[in-house]
Amino acid sequence: MASKLSTDERYRNCVTTLRSRGQDHVLRWWEELPDPQRQHLLSEIESIPWDTVDPLVRSHVLSVPAKVVRGELSPPRVHPASPTPTEAALYEEAKRLGQKLLAEAKVAAFTVAGGQGTRLGFEGPKGCVSVSPVREKTLFQLFAEMIKAAGERSGVRIPWYVMTNPAIHEQTVGFLKDHEFFGLNGDDVFLFPQAMLPVFDLQGKILLSDKHRLALAPDGHGGSLKALVSSGALRDMQSRGIEIISYFQVDNPLVKPFDALFIGLHALTESDMSTKVAAKVDDLERVGNVCLHGDRVTVVEYTDFPERLARERNPDGSRRFNVGNLAIHALNVSFVQRIIADTFQLPYHRAEKVTTWVDEHGFLRTPPRPNSVKVETFVFDAIPLARNPLLLEVDRAEEFSPVKNARGVDSVETAIRDQIRRAARWLQAAGVRIPRKPDGEPDVTIEIAPLYALDPDDLKRCATVAPTVDSGETVYIS
Repeated sequence: MASKLSTDERYRNCVTTLRSRGQDHVLRWWEELPDPQRQHLLSEIESIPWDTVDPLVRSHVLSVPAKVVRGELSPPRVHPASPTPTEAALYEEAKRLGQKLLAEAKVAAFTVAGGQGTRLGFEGPKGCVSVSPVREKTLFQLFAEMIKAAGERSGVRIPWYVMTNPAIHEQTVGFLKDHEFFGLNGDDVFLFPQAMLPVFDLQGKILLSDKHRLALAPDGHGGSLKALVSSGALRDMQSRGIEIISYFQVDNPLVKPFDALFIGLHALTESDMSTKVAAKVDDLERVGNVCLHGDRVTVVEYTDFPERLARERNPDGSRRFNVGNLAIHALNVSFVQRIIADTFQLPYHRAEKVTTWVDEHGFLRTPPRPNSVKVETFVFDAIPLARNPLLLEVDRAEEFSPVKNARGVDSVETAIRDQIRRAARWLQAAGVRIPRKPDGEPDVTIEIAPLYALDPDDLKRCATVAPTVDSGETVYIS
């Protein structure tokens, strides 16, 4: 809603608000700004939630919260990827229930897509990065096709909720509209931005990214739960009869949003929030460590996890704390409604970052080392609040290959490699001969469209797959 106050009145109010906090330097360039830039700066200042920011400056910017985990930590109970003989009947029942919930249109997809492609050398939303091996589909296209395919198999329309951040919101909306939502009905796609918080220097001063712009950062993926409510997305889910939210982040092209087993186990155990996990690749892997903290399932970020625990071994030599968080969750709509209605605030975390800022002389500067503090919340901090939180172990090679870096580990290159590996495994399981290089890697480039097959069982049911693939061949199966 536009302010009814004049620009001069708004300016004076902002001066008062900022000066009382020692932040009036953000208006240093006011006199030289044209009116549109003045309006933008005032709007950003007026949007700052000072009741949240003021205590955070004291507790997380000017102070460094202790990273000591208080209390006893122990390994959690995890449902295995493949059931034991005593669990086989439970898993079959869970699959049937998951399929039933999908067919009853009780499940929605929720993608946290606030990330930008800067670290990948791409200017724009990370969801617009091309990641598939043959057709170079973007992350957004892959997810849209997964949703469309799951809906067609279940005979329903599955809604897709996408959280962006304000800096890329319009670009994301435009991209999906320009591509006609990749075959989804536009009425079933709900996009909304998350909240932003100021970025501070190490002395607690708000940084400027331009003379008329505050340096702002998203409030973390934990802010997604509040954003679901404040945007009206949760109300839309309730109006559609959605009961379970399939949560995943935008950077994982191997994600399986509609895993009937996971959804069914979540429902059967009456869990509020369930999580897919995988064995860690090494002691100090940069993933959250899923543990029991007392009797509560909790996730301790790798930066906060004591190294002595990370290296601890069981009597047989295996890693004692070996459960890594994959950021793939199932949440009940009623759970999100309850914790947000209770005005519960997830804990904030402090991160020191390198931030380009406008110095006191008006020049943009990028320092060689961290110069700023960003505060954010993590969605996994909701797990200790959940009733009966369930952990399901999955095969990382089947479901997790995040795109985070321009090269090396967790890059577009490794995600493409992992998609080819998975496609080759699926085809081989369906009876197709896959040529291999001397090191065992597939000697082909393969892409299986989600609309053709969402899992190996889908592929086995299709009778049109060629019995052999030639070395060096590029194959797109659709």
